[in-house]
Amino acid sequence: MMDDNKPGTREQVHQRPPLRSWSFRVVDSYNVDPDMRRVVLTADDIAAFAYKPGQAIIMMVPLPEGGTGRRDYTIRNLDRAAGTISVDFYLHGDTPAPAWARQAKTGDTIEVKGPRGGTVLHSDADWHLLTGDETCIPAIAHILEGMPQGTRAFAFIETNDKRGEIALQTKADAVVRWIHRNGAPAGPSELMNGVIQDFLLPSGKGHAYIIGETSNVRRQRHTLIARGLSRDQISAEGYWRPGRVGGHDHVND
Repeated sequence: MMDDNKPGTREQVHQRPPLRSWSFRVVDSYNVDPDMRRVVLTADDIAAFAYKPGQAIIMMVPLPEGGTGRRDYTIRNLDRAAGTISVDFYLHGDTPAPAWARQAKTGDTIEVKGPRGGTVLHSDADWHLLTGDETCIPAIAHILEGMPQGTRAFAFIETNDKRGEIALQTKADAVVRWIHRNGAPAGPSELMNGVIQDFLLPSGKGHAYIIGETSNVRRQRHTLIARGLSRDQISAEGYWRPGRVGGHDHVND
């Protein structure tokens, strides 16, 4: 038995190593559609930045009351030739991160930590299932873009209505379906879980990437396990939940 009062305790053994800190500068910022703003960033040591599509960074965004707050945002793109990364911000209300993105101008700096996250492409899978809401579009789009030609993929993306849809680029053999709430509020619901229940699972070994509002992610994960997927065939992460400010939930229960 381990002595919890001595070095090498269970908590210490499983403690994650600290994330690297970066000082990023704004290169450009613009709207990619009415509800999404892209901020392009660079750093003096950008050549050392290594990540996998689907991973996120922690951005220390300014708060209205002063100081900064941690906000997780998926990396939308890395341009090695230009020495930049791009981050897309879903403009949902006047919260600190979208507010910062709206006002970001060339030369502004921001502290960043990361990258982090395990929702990345499992290239050994025979097929891939991706689900998420508006906050997940950057991650889903980037993962699809990185898929090799001929990869079999199915993406279900929830938006309020057709105006939330965007063009997605991929070499994969991908089926993309947009799921509309039609005025219902974003958040906990059975909408996407119903889609997952009706989805005809292809033959072979698949991998599911389930992201979005935490309770919806958990519900879909349970449905997929009940339908025969093993836990290691599912990458599940809650990007947000009502009343929670900042952070992600690693859904493994």
